[in-house]
Amino acid sequence: MLAAMLFGAVSAVAQTPSPTAGQIDTFRNMSPEQQQAVLEAMGAGGGTNARSGVTQTDLSLVSPLTVTPKFTVGGTERELAADGQPRLAAGDTLIIELELVKNVGDERILTERPPVPGVMSVAATSAGPPATSAGPPSTSGGPPSTTTPQAAPAARPQQLEVERTEDEEALLMRLVETVRRGNPYRLSRTGAIDLPGLGRVQLAGLTALEATQRLAIEPYLREYRVRVIFLPLEPTDTDALRPFGYDLFSGVPTTFAPATDIPVPAEYVVGPGDRIDVQLVGNTRGKYSLVVNRDGNIQFPDLGPIAVSGLRVEAAKARISSRVQEQMIGTQATITMGDLRSIRVFVLGDAERPGSYTVSGLATVTNALFVSGGVKTIGSLRNIQLKRNGRIVSTLDLYDLLLRGDTSADARLQPGDVIFIPSIGATAGVTGEIRRPAIYELKGESSVAELLYLGGGLTPEADPELAKLERIDERRERIVVDVDLTGPPARGTSLRSGDLLRIPGVKPTYANSVEIQGHVLRPAAFQYRSGLRLTDVIASAEELKPNADQNYVLIRREDPVTRRVQVISADLAAAWRLPRSDANPLLAPRDRVYAFDLETDRHATLDPILEELKRQAVTAAPSQVVRVSGSVRVPGDYPLEAGMTVSDLIRAGGGLAEDAYGGEADLARYDARDGQTRKAEVVKVDLGRALANDTAADVLLEPFDFLVVKGISEWETTQETVKLVGEVRFPGEYPIVRGETLRSVVERAGGLTPFAFAQGSVFTRESLMEREKEQIRFLADRLRQDLGTLALQAAQAPGSGAQQATQTLTIGRDLLADLLDTVPVGRLVIQLDKLIESQPGAAGDVMLKDGDTLRVPRFAQEVTVIGEVQFSTSHLFDPSLSREDYLRMSGGATQKADEKRIYIVRANGSVESGGGSRWFGQSSGSIQPGDTIVVPLDAERMRPLPLWTAVSTIIFNLAVAVAAVASF
Repeated sequence: MLAAMLFGAVSAVAQTPSPTAGQIDTFRNMSPEQQQAVLEAMGAGGGTNARSGVTQTDLSLVSPLTVTPKFTVGGTERELAADGQPRLAAGDTLIIELELVKNVGDERILTERPPVPGVMSVAATSAGPPATSAGPPSTSGGPPSTTTPQAAPAARPQQLEVERTEDEEALLMRLVETVRRGNPYRLSRTGAIDLPGLGRVQLAGLTALEATQRLAIEPYLREYRVRVIFLPLEPTDTDALRPFGYDLFSGVPTTFAPATDIPVPAEYVVGPGDRIDVQLVGNTRGKYSLVVNRDGNIQFPDLGPIAVSGLRVEAAKARISSRVQEQMIGTQATITMGDLRSIRVFVLGDAERPGSYTVSGLATVTNALFVSGGVKTIGSLRNIQLKRNGRIVSTLDLYDLLLRGDTSADARLQPGDVIFIPSIGATAGVTGEIRRPAIYELKGESSVAELLYLGGGLTPEADPELAKLERIDERRERIVVDVDLTGPPARGTSLRSGDLLRIPGVKPTYANSVEIQGHVLRPAAFQYRSGLRLTDVIASAEELKPNADQNYVLIRREDPVTRRVQVISADLAAAWRLPRSDANPLLAPRDRVYAFDLETDRHATLDPILEELKRQAVTAAPSQVVRVSGSVRVPGDYPLEAGMTVSDLIRAGGGLAEDAYGGEADLARYDARDGQTRKAEVVKVDLGRALANDTAADVLLEPFDFLVVKGISEWETTQETVKLVGEVRFPGEYPIVRGETLRSVVERAGGLTPFAFAQGSVFTRESLMEREKEQIRFLADRLRQDLGTLALQAAQAPGSGAQQATQTLTIGRDLLADLLDTVPVGRLVIQLDKLIESQPGAAGDVMLKDGDTLRVPRFAQEVTVIGEVQFSTSHLFDPSLSREDYLRMSGGATQKADEKRIYIVRANGSVESGGGSRWFGQSSGSIQPGDTIVVPLDAERMRPLPLWTAVSTIIFNLAVAVAAVASF
């Protein structure tokens, strides 16, 4: 009963904002323990009776989430639209594209719509009718509206083209090219874009789609389709500089609830609204949570009021403990501070959200700044003022907190305090090789040295001697002041507001070193010392990757005075053998050594060097480039070295290929005569003597020389083979030599078996297969065009003519499908039986090619009938039966058959027609085993299509060939 009453009371109190009179009477009639339980259930946290001994649990304190991160694009914090797309801001980079409107009603908004759940896509802004000279263009327009698919207009069967003269279109295209050349565009500081001929258009705050819609309504662009692309580029150099310290407040407050988990310092002064938790132990046990009332007292049960307002925490604890010990003998009190009172303060000036805020009684100036969202970039971080009763009681310099961790000036707030943020003072920026590049607010800092301290000092890659100070002088002109930061006078240079200190880095090149690059295991830079040679940096073949070219390495050398580039090559293998000879060249500072491999070309490495040589060429000193082609491992262009010969060029090309003709090579030489004409001559080079170090034959090269190394014509890089399948004594794959014939290979294979059906042999060739593919592709394209024409005629034909055209069109489409499904086999018609019986070298013998295949079947006993017959099938061969007999046995011809053009595909692939045929002549032979009788379609009964006859013939013939190949 008591539990039910307690639960009902708790529920009633918990669910009713203001308790009724009956609930109050019920609560008063409860015992102290029950009252305490109800208060705890409601979160009131009242104390227990001294005699109850009820153990209470502290309420958990949850810190509220006060900030959430902002979204950044391109290094800049920005707002997001409802569709999640970033809004444009000053300094953003855009690409603008224009296209001429071709048809009336074309969509003019080309920017992709972002997908938004639950929202239909934006309807297109359509181009209106073409403008005419009858009146001025309309200036009205607006962004497109949101529509549903049901409201969308029906698709037009045919669009009307916008009519323009050639001059009008040329004039409009001129603007397209002008806008294209101006890309990319950048929004000004005011957030506007300046397009040629259009002027400034404000786009800041819009998304890319909204910006496209804004430009599309401009009358000047009514003839164009518009696209706006936002490029979220990361800012660099001075554009990347941000005011220092403001990212401390990079968040958006979601609640202004006071913090409750801040430790209570000893100097805190107790006041009305504070809660004091008291726990009694000893003779009297209990736990109380007492609130300081407006009179400054706490109402302690059984002890009466105790005045604590105005006392520090320790003094208030001592007063309460003393009263307990005096009036409760044998009882001790443990006293802690509970929930503290909230105070109202004002944050004004250049705050993100100025106004009045309720904060904890322990809050400091920085706590209030965080609650208000922080300081605007136009506000000062170094002169934040705390005002009390109209007077400045303290100032806060956040740089002390950010740079030195000093919080001594972070004063505690009192009710009614005002935090005022004035505007920012003088500023100076520092960029380049500084640890903390930013724009800093100056407060007492007046020299370059102090600015460097704010920036965290120089990086190790900084070049302090070349620092420059950019400023605006008294005449409002931009000037540059050289500042040598290595000396005290320069570091003492005075600063002005708006100065920018730029600190460059050291040069990225190595001054006193040699670099190794290319096909090496460890590309690196080596310290240069006098007498350094090539083998000192590439000591052995273990430093190279597998398959490296050990006979050709390239050394790029740059004159330190003239900066002209020259090239030296070396033979690593010779340098390792003779390290003290000229084969092991001395290196110079800043040399770059390139190693190559023998598998790939060398354009990626050589092309930049060749371009350098070409750029520094003049009339008196032409480009130092030579070329080698033909049978060398790596043909191409190579730098011309001093004293370079033919053998050196072959070494640069990786050496001779295996099919190279080592007897003679051609050297094409170009000679400019009288500075007016360029003549060419060919010099014969004896390669054998040149590569044998014969100086007389090893021709000295000149610019533009072109060496052609001949290849052996009959050198076979791959072994050619043919296949023999079926009824041969030893079937398999056989290698062939150039010019070998089919008769010769069949003899090598032991000839045919007794069961071989030589008349039905199938010989296929890959090149013929490719030719058949091309023919089928060509006929399919032609047939598609004819079917398209027939479809238009069918639409215009009246009555029965339309029905006949439709039927013909259906048959034509089926024919096209059959044509596309045909498989070319590349069959060559041969008479194998006569070929074997002929003499070697006879005219009918077949000269073989790589990949040829001969299939010899077993003796055939069937005759096949296909095409426009009632039932396509095969019949057992009977020498007494004629062609008509076999047709009759297959049910006879259908109504669509062309009985005048019936033809026979012989077992060897040849074709013979019947009498009266206009395709294959008048001759007709008797039916033989393995033959196929084809009854074609009567194309003349339908609306004539010129290709139908040829297409149907190809389909049937290829079907017979595929069936013959598949029989193996």
